[in-house]
Amino acid sequence: MNIKLKAAILDDYQHASAMFADWSVITDRVELTIFDQHESDETRLIQRLLPFEILCVMRERTPLNRKILSQLPNCKLIVSTGVRNASIDLSATEEFGITVKNTGYLASGAPELTWGLLLAIARHIPQESLNLRSGNWQTTVGTDLKGKTIGIIGLGRIGSRIAKYAQAFEMRILAWSPNLTKEKAIEAGAILASKDELFKESDFITIHMVLGKRSKELIKMDELKLMKSTAYLINTSRGPLIREADLIEVLSEQKIKGAALDVYDTEPFGADHPFRKLDNVLATPHIGFVTEETYRIFFQDTVRAIESWLATS
Repeated sequence: MNIKLKAAILDDYQHASAMFADWSVITDRVELTIFDQHESDETRLIQRLLPFEILCVMRERTPLNRKILSQLPNCKLIVSTGVRNASIDLSATEEFGITVKNTGYLASGAPELTWGLLLAIARHIPQESLNLRSGNWQTTVGTDLKGKTIGIIGLGRIGSRIAKYAQAFEMRILAWSPNLTKEKAIEAGAILASKDELFKESDFITIHMVLGKRSKELIKMDELKLMKSTAYLINTSRGPLIREADLIEVLSEQKIKGAALDVYDTEPFGADHPFRKLDNVLATPHIGFVTEETYRIFFQDTVRAIESWLATS
C-alpha cells in the first residue's frame, strides 16, 4: 500500500491554489489539505500543522518561527511563495533538516495597486461609487495629481516604478531612504530630499522599504506631525514600517487628509480595528500581490517545487 505524504496549503482564503495550478501531477504521492482560515494562536497552529510533511505557505501570512518549527517533527519541506519570506526562521529549518524552497514572483502587482490606491483616495472614488448607489450625485471634490509633490520612501525596484508613474502624471518627485544617493535619485527622475523635507513638502507620501530591524517603525509621530493637513499617506509595503498607534491617532484627529493602506501590523485584523471605521482611511486586505498572473506563478511553482523534492527524496 502506497502511503501518501500529507501537504498543507495555508491561508488560501479563496481556494486559489486549486484554480491556478494542476495539482494532479503529485496527488498520487501527496494528499492535499487546504486551510482557508488563518490561525494566529501558536498552540492551535502547531496542532493543525503537526500531521504534515509538506507546508505550502503564502508569503508572510503564517510566521514559522523556531518555537513552531521545533514542534513539527514530521515537517520535511516548506514551499513559500515569493523569492524570500522573512517570517520563516531559516537557521531553525537548517537545524531541523527542513528543506525550504521559494517560488517566482511578479513585480508589477504591488506598484500597480499603490497607484490605484493613490488615485482612489485622491479622487474619493470609493465614496463616490457608494454615494451614487445610494442615490446621491457629486458629493466630494477631488485632488489633482498634476503639479503636486509625491514623496517616495525607498527608491528600489518598486519605488523606482512609482517614480515612473508619477512622471507620467506630471508630478514633482521627492525621494528618501537611509542610503539613497543624489545620483540614484536623479536616475529615477526624483530629487533627493532629507526625511524631514519629504514629509513637510509632499502632498502624497508612499512607502516602499523592506521591513527589518532598522526599518521597523521608520515612521512615527515625529514624521507624521510634519505632514501637511492636506497630505495623504500610502503604505503597500509592510504595516510595521509605520507605528500604527501614531498613525491611528493622527487620522482620528484629522491631522492629515487621509491614508490608503494595504498592510497592517496584524493580518487579518479584528472586526473592531479603527482602520475599519475611520472615514479618512481607504483600506484593502493586503492584495498587492493578489492577481491572476502572480497566483499562477506562485502555485504552479509550488507544484514544481514539490515535484522536484519528491524526485530527490
